[in-house]
Amino acid sequence: MSFTKEFKKTMAKIFAKKEDANYNYRETYKQRLMDFRKFESTVTKMESPINVVRAKALGYKAKKGIFTAVVRVHRGGGLFIPEHNGRRPKRMGFKKLTRNISVQRIAELRASTKHPNCEVINSYFVGEDGKHKYYEVILASKNQPELVKDKKYTNMLATKGRAERGLTSAGKKTRGLRKVKQTTKK
Repeated sequence: MSFTKEFKKTMAKIFAKKEDANYNYRETYKQRLMDFRKFESTVTKMESPINVVRAKALGYKAKKGIFTAVVRVHRGGGLFIPEHNGRRPKRMGFKKLTRNISVQRIAELRASTKHPNCEVINSYFVGEDGKHKYYEVILASKNQPELVKDKKYTNMLATKGRAERGLTSAGKKTRGLRKVKQTTKK
């Protein structure tokens, strides 16, 4: 068996929740989150994807012009504390303010604003701690002639602002465009 097939099998086993007794998953996850916290900006460009199997399933290829970025987003609702000024808190949204879009879509939007010459292909969850959630966003450069010739990316790169218009997977889910199989009980 070739090295790449063996590598794919091991990566698939690692990320398919089939745990190996010799590998300490908890420590590596903790170490990864500690590394994420040390990033200076909210959007950090990565040399290679963290979860290779998941990234390839969502459209990542090891080509020139395609890269991933880890994005940090605050967890929870968009609660803000307004001024009191003698007003009662019942009408001021102290209890709960829900976001209109998902945290994953916010991560995609931040990545697209940080890299304006790239289009967001897709994103996936990487980790979370007490304050933040971390997503890895796959981006493709519009200026690469190799990607423009590739049939898989031509339509994606021809459109402008995929993340802003909700054309990514997380965007379609937020807009309610996913078809759900309805089961009826008889």
